[in-house]
Amino acid sequence: MATTAELFEEPFVADEYIERLAWRTPGGGSRGGEAFDPKRLLEEFVNHIQELQVMDERIQRKVEKLEQQCQKEAKEFAKKVQELQKSNQVAFQHFQELDEHISYVATKVCHLGDQLEGVNTPRQRAVEAQKLMKYFNEFLDGELKSDVFTNSEKIKEAADIIQKLHLIAQELPFDRFSEVKSKIASKYHDLECQLIQEFTSAQRRGEISRMREVAAVLLHFKGYSHCVDVYIKQCQEGAFLRNDVFEDAAILCQRVNKQVGEVFSNPETVLAKLIQNIFEIKLQGYVKDQLEEHRKSDAEQYLKNLYDLYTRTTNLSSKLMEFNLGTDKQTFLSKLIKSIFISYLENYIEVEIGYLKTRSAMILQRYYDSKNHQKRSIGTGGIQDLKERIRQRTNLPLGPSIDTHGETFLSQEVVVNLLQETKQAFERCHRLSDPSDLPKNAFRIFSMLVEFLCTEHIDYALETGLAGIPSSDSRSANLYFLDVVHQANTIFHLFDKQFNDHLMPLISSSPKLSECLQKKKDIIEQMEVKLDMGIDRTLNCMIGQMKHILAAEQKKTDFKPEDENNVLIQYTNACVKVCGYVRKQVEKIRHSMDGKNVDTVLMELGVRFHRLIYEHLQQYSYSCMGGMLAICDVAEYRKCAKDFKIPLVLQLFDTLHALCNLLVVAPDNLKQVCSGEQLANLDKNILHSFVQLRADYRSARLARHFS
Repeated sequence: MATTAELFEEPFVADEYIERLAWRTPGGGSRGGEAFDPKRLLEEFVNHIQELQVMDERIQRKVEKLEQQCQKEAKEFAKKVQELQKSNQVAFQHFQELDEHISYVATKVCHLGDQLEGVNTPRQRAVEAQKLMKYFNEFLDGELKSDVFTNSEKIKEAADIIQKLHLIAQELPFDRFSEVKSKIASKYHDLECQLIQEFTSAQRRGEISRMREVAAVLLHFKGYSHCVDVYIKQCQEGAFLRNDVFEDAAILCQRVNKQVGEVFSNPETVLAKLIQNIFEIKLQGYVKDQLEEHRKSDAEQYLKNLYDLYTRTTNLSSKLMEFNLGTDKQTFLSKLIKSIFISYLENYIEVEIGYLKTRSAMILQRYYDSKNHQKRSIGTGGIQDLKERIRQRTNLPLGPSIDTHGETFLSQEVVVNLLQETKQAFERCHRLSDPSDLPKNAFRIFSMLVEFLCTEHIDYALETGLAGIPSSDSRSANLYFLDVVHQANTIFHLFDKQFNDHLMPLISSSPKLSECLQKKKDIIEQMEVKLDMGIDRTLNCMIGQMKHILAAEQKKTDFKPEDENNVLIQYTNACVKVCGYVRKQVEKIRHSMDGKNVDTVLMELGVRFHRLIYEHLQQYSYSCMGGMLAICDVAEYRKCAKDFKIPLVLQLFDTLHALCNLLVVAPDNLKQVCSGEQLANLDKNILHSFVQLRADYRSARLARHFS
């Protein structure tokens, strides 16, 4: 097999190469059914090795030839690079020499130019002076013959000449040149009017380039400001056709801002003058029309309009801040806003407080009228204060109880209305008050909220609720004060939320913060005292109702039945009714209060409930079966006490249940029961007092166990 390049294709693997060689050799494998011939295969391998050696020698000679050729070409390339470097150095030297020569010639040319300018400038001035003298003579003779004055197309050149003549004429003595000065001034005025007229016409035609040319000429005339006024006036023609003057003003300024830079050399001054014109004429007139209409007749609409107009004006000012109006545009725009609203902002807070006071009083009065309630005055002074102190210390209901027919005289609708009015007042105060007056004004608004919401509404409802609580020995079961507590808690949350959300941001960094916090603390503490007092008296009434139920339903024969063997009831009727009443009151307390207040009030009620049952049980004498019935009653009371979910209350009834066991325990086991786990820590007098209630106390000589 001939050795070819295709046998060495990449990737080259020696084993595969041998396999292919053997496969192509006749007798080297099983191809075509031929038998394997090792001699022939060996001969083929020897021949192939010789061919590979010949190929290797041939390739080696070719490689050596290519290396010699490469070395030769490398030497030739290096020689050529050296020649090019030498040529480059020569060219660089020539370039430096040429650069020095050019610099020398340029210096000479500049020097020559300076000399020529020094000669030409006086010459040009002389020529210009000669021309001005010629034109001056025409004015002196009274006849303008030059084409520059008679040709209307050369108004620009005429304006330049007349402006210079006008400056010269001002330096001449009046007595000798009064007539010519008058003629020049007249021509100056005529040209000025023509230029302004030309500017006006170009503006109407929308020819920006012509406007720019005329404005550049008028820049040196006294009437340049009049040109700006004309431009500003014409810009506003047809610009304020919609009802929204603020949006129209923003669109106009946006359009003029793009154009003014192409027309005037001082665009920021012109744009500032346009904005000033819009504020002082258009906006000020619009604001006056909107506010003066309601200023004396409708305070609510006046305040709404003032807030809306001031807000829209400041928003417009924010948009105008994007434009180039000079160095201190913030101060410029602030002064414009102040000039419009200063007369309204000076007494804003007085109007706000007056409106808030009237509106709040009306909301409250409308509510009381809807209830057909004539609001009674809460007394003040020495006698009332004395009554209040006595009531706080003794819990006595001084004065007649008032039947409120279940009305709490608290309304969330009224509260929401008052808070909404105050919220809007805070928003207006934030926007319209001077930063230095903001905390003080916010405090005044807060004081109005405290007066009408806390004092006139909540405090009045608490006083009325307190007066409506019946005495503890009354048979009336109408205890509505818990409803007052529930609604007052809800209102306090709303009041506190508005304090944090709307008042705090206005006073957080001022001395008024501590004053507001103290005022809030005082009013809440004052109301908490009345709430605590009302809850305490309500609990007393609950206990009083339980006393009436026990007195009416509990019979002496319940615990000392005539027939000991025929007692069918599990617990007494008095116990059933008392437990039903207690469960209702517990549920009502949970509904009326929140947080830790629920546990606090329930614990107090539970302790009083326990004391009532304890004292009630000690009024009777108990037979053996009666004692069992008493234990059943106390077990039911204990089950009722579990609804309180107060460990102390449950513990008290557990102890009471253990005490009742003393009523039925066998006399011989009495001492052992008294030393039990639940009774061991009790005073012996308490244990003795319960044992004394047993019907067999004397006959069984039970006193000996306590001697």
